[in-house]
Amino acid sequence: MESANQDINLNSPNKGLLADAMTDVPVDNAARGAAPEGLTLAEEEELRAELAKVEEEIGTLRQVLAAKERHCGELKRKLGLTPLDGLKQNLSKSWHDVQVSNAYVKTSEKLGEWNDKVTQSDFYKKTQETLSQAGQKTSAALSNVGSVISRKLGDMRAHSISHSLSSYSIRHSISMPAMRNSATFKSFEDRVGTIKTSIRANGLSDM
Repeated sequence: MESANQDINLNSPNKGLLADAMTDVPVDNAARGAAPEGLTLAEEEELRAELAKVEEEIGTLRQVLAAKERHCGELKRKLGLTPLDGLKQNLSKSWHDVQVSNAYVKTSEKLGEWNDKVTQSDFYKKTQETLSQAGQKTSAALSNVGSVISRKLGDMRAHSISHSLSSYSIRHSISMPAMRNSATFKSFEDRVGTIKTSIRANGLSDM
């Protein structure tokens, strides 16, 4: 078998061995049947010879392609390229081919034209204005709700403070008479009175 990196010469006398093996089988003229309508026997022979030549060239090209593929595989193996790298490269190339294709370019241009027509239409402008007004109204409503909530929270806080002060005053007014009638408070008042009496008596004796 020939080496993978050896090119096959299309002019080689050994080209198209497979095609020769398939096309060199003798064919009896009687087995071919009558010539197609509108063709003479000479024209038929000429077309069959041309067909055999084309089939021979196809066989040779297949051999060349197989040799090139083997050589390509060896080069990739030496470079450390994996099948996944080849797949990524093929996908990237395919996508690039799609982007530069006439169908893709025409489709992009058509979509751009449709987008311009839609954005410039009266219906689109009215819809955009309606949505803008709705957004402004929604923002204003939310702002009003926030103000009401803040005011309510302030009222609740003020009411809570007022209630706390009132409760403290009530407790204080209730607790003072009770404290004055307690035995401890009376004992404290008696001591204060005794001290006052002593100070007065001492003052009189000095005079």
